[in-house]
Order: sequence, then structure tokens, then C-alpha cells
Amino acid sequence: MTEMRRVTAICNGTVIDHVPGGQALRVLRMLRIMGSQSNPVSLVMKVPSSKHGSKDIIKVEDRELTQDELDRLALIAPAATVSIIRNFTVAEKRVVELRDEMVNVARCTFSNCITHADREPLPHRLKVLAAEPLELRCHYCGRTQDIEALVENLL
Repeated sequence: MTEMRRVTAICNGTVIDHVPGGQALRVLRMLRIMGSQSNPVSLVMKVPSSKHGSKDIIKVEDRELTQDELDRLALIAPAATVSIIRNFTVAEKRVVELRDEMVNVARCTFSNCITHADREPLPHRLKVLAAEPLELRCHYCGRTQDIEALVENLL
């Protein structure tokens, strides 16, 4: 028996594909897409993927992700593909890139770090030590970051 999945096309908005299976809700939280907003959101979770085993797909109507949001997305789903849809057509593809250093994407999770002091307006700089599993270290205090806490402290 063949199983069919159907998610309707969107007229305008963003499609985020290849999110690691089970991480869609985390991505929505990180992008600050809450249930109280008026933009319709479609989620497909844990669908089979030949490359990744399973993946999630997120469709957000009438919203295009900014570069800052793509930088944050890279912390959770560095292999994601983002398509901007306009008039039911893919108008552009945006690249999600985990850079060697993430600047002003997230705040160091160590409360005594110099970046938490109001007197020192420093850029938030996190060095990427490893991509899989993700390992980040603060440029200033040298502390390895707790990724769960980091996602909650995104700028």
C-alpha cells in the first residue's frame, strides 16, 4: 500500500526543508514564531529522507526569513534549504550557512562573561569548533556553550 502525504502549496512565504527530524518546534521557537501570530504555519515532522533518515518541513505563509534568522537557523539546521515563495513559485533559494564564527547571533550562556556587562558594548562572538555535533565556544570567556541554553538566548 502506498502512503500519500499532502501539504498544500503556499502563495507567498517561506519553506524550510531538511530540518533534522523532530526539530521543527525548536526551529519555530528560535524564529519566534508563536501560535499567537496571524501567519499560518504548516509542519510536517519525521518524514523519511534518503539523506538524513528523517526530516521536518516548515511552511510559513506571508513571511520571508531575514539573514539574521538564517544565521540563527544554522545553529539548529545547518543543512536546511530555504525557499522563498512568491505567487506559488520559488522566487529564490537562500543559503543556511554555519560560519566559522557566529557574530551577534546568540549571547554567551555564561552569566559572568564580559558580553553580559552593560558597560562593555561588545559584539557577541561564538567560534564554531565542530559542526556535528555542534560545539561552540565564546570568543571572550572561552566557555563551551550549552546549545539548548544558547537557543533560548538568541539575539
